[in-house]
Amino acid sequence: MDVYGSEIKIPEERVPILIGKKGIIKKSLEKDFDAKIFINNDGVVNVESSDSLKTWTLEKIIKAIGRGFNPEIAFLLKKDDYDFELININDYARSQNDLQRLKGRIIGREGMSQKQIEEKTGAYIVVYGKTVGLVAKLEVIEIVLNALTMLMKGARHVTVFKYLDKENQKRAKRVMFDE
Repeated sequence: MDVYGSEIKIPEERVPILIGKKGIIKKSLEKDFDAKIFINNDGVVNVESSDSLKTWTLEKIIKAIGRGFNPEIAFLLKKDDYDFELININDYARSQNDLQRLKGRIIGREGMSQKQIEEKTGAYIVVYGKTVGLVAKLEVIEIVLNALTMLMKGARHVTVFKYLDKENQKRAKRVMFDE
C-alpha cells in the first residue's frame, strides 16, 4: 500500500489552532482523512495518508488554518465545490508602506470592503501577514480573485463593487436559464 506524504509550514502561532483544544481539530482531521498528522512546535506539519486525494485536500485545510482561517471555515474545503486560494500581497507591493496600504484597501475602513466582497460572493477572506487567503465555492473563486486583484492594482472600491454586482447578475441569469 502506497503512503502519500507532504510537509506544510505554518506560522508557529497557528499551531495551537490546528491542534485545537485537547487535540480535537487534529484528531478530527486524522479521522476524516484517514491520515496521520505530525506537528512540530516550529510550525512544520507532516501529513501521511494512503489516499493521494485525501492528502491533497487535507493539505489545503491545514494551509487555510495556517493562513488565519477558523477551522470551521477551513473544514468547508472537505466539500468538492469549495477551494482555497492564497494571494501574496508582496506581488503587488513595492515597499513595506505599500504592503500596509494594500492590506488596508482589501480590508477597508472598519472591515467594510472585505465584508462587502464576502457578502456579494459568499466567500471567506482572511488578510494575514503578507497574504490574502480565500475560501469560496468554485463558481466564485475567479470572481473574488479578480476583485482582490483589481483593488491591489488601484481600482476604486466602487468599481470593484460594481464588477461584483455585474458578475452576480450574470450568475443569476445562468441559474435562471439552466433550470
